[in-house]
Amino acid sequence: MEHVKLLNAIINTAIDGIITIDYRGIIESMNPAALKIFGYDEAEVHGKNISVLMPEPDKSAHDSYLHRYQSTGEKRIIGIGREVLGLKKDGSTFPFRLAVSEVEYENRKIYTGFIHDLSKEKAAERSLKDYTAQLEERIKERTAVLQKLVNELEQAKEDVSISLEKEKELNHLKTRFVSMASHEFRTPLSSVQLSASLIEKYVHKPDPDSVIKHTGKIKNSVGQLTGILNDFLSLEKLEAGKTEAEFQEFDIVKFSEDLIEEMQMIAKQNQNIVYQHTGTASTVNLDPALLKNSVINLISNAIKYSGENTFIEFNTEVSESGLVITVKDNGIGIPEEEQKNLFEPFFRAHNTGNIPGTGLGLNIVKRYVGLMGGEVFCKSAQDHGTTVTLLFNKL
Repeated sequence: MEHVKLLNAIINTAIDGIITIDYRGIIESMNPAALKIFGYDEAEVHGKNISVLMPEPDKSAHDSYLHRYQSTGEKRIIGIGREVLGLKKDGSTFPFRLAVSEVEYENRKIYTGFIHDLSKEKAAERSLKDYTAQLEERIKERTAVLQKLVNELEQAKEDVSISLEKEKELNHLKTRFVSMASHEFRTPLSSVQLSASLIEKYVHKPDPDSVIKHTGKIKNSVGQLTGILNDFLSLEKLEAGKTEAEFQEFDIVKFSEDLIEEMQMIAKQNQNIVYQHTGTASTVNLDPALLKNSVINLISNAIKYSGENTFIEFNTEVSESGLVITVKDNGIGIPEEEQKNLFEPFFRAHNTGNIPGTGLGLNIVKRYVGLMGGEVFCKSAQDHGTTVTLLFNKL
């Protein structure tokens, strides 16, 4: 009797729920903890099928579970235990750990279920997962911020590097400019001074041929100086935004033939400019002044950097896609490693030697062509000549 009292005391004070059912699944007893967990009074559940404490699909299938075990002896939960959902009186569900044991008592089988409510553990687990997710999100955000800072630092580093490189290039160009300016101005001025001095001598000793010769040298030197100043003036107007394209229709063939006639006069001995036009149409809509300046610059370069007894090819082509102008020579060409600076102001390749030039021509050409909506392309190889192409897609 004392053992029975002790057992009842233990069952009634147990923290976990304890439920007993018969072989049909009918509830025979529930301890206070089990009643509290499910929210029932004992009278409400005594004699009812255990499925009343289960949500679907276990609710409908429980009797078949029990029958299968009794028929086959295959244990799915008895003596094993598992995590399941329970159905409270108020219709809510909750997770609990279920362990079932089978007891032989007074020649009949009784099943005892031990229930440990997992609601708090699951809530804690969800809180932990939520907190972990929040931490991961914060870490992700912080990582993104750090990555952004790293990228900004890398960009700043790259910008500084580019700035330093540009500064080095600028200093190099300044050095080239000072060298070019001093040389290009000094040479024609010296020629003017020398020719003027010699002409003074011929005043006392008449020699018309020598006077004409040195007068020509003076004119040539003045022309060189004028060309240099014109380049500087053109560059200044471009930099100040004072140069604008004034479009008008004109015949590119007549334009080119007049220009060739003019340029042939300054060509070297036996240096011939060969012109060819392709296409049935010849009318274009561009700025003739800017285009003339550009083409004169290209042909002048071809004349300067090619030798005597050579041909300079000058071609124009008008098609539905636009106008293509090509100037090709067989001169000294441009070293490949220096072609990246080809259109920079004051740039001159190292192989130009004493050939006069400001290094502004191609820069001005590129900008004039750009004002007319065109593009400039250059193909060159040292000692194998240069081909410059002007492309205008819209006419």
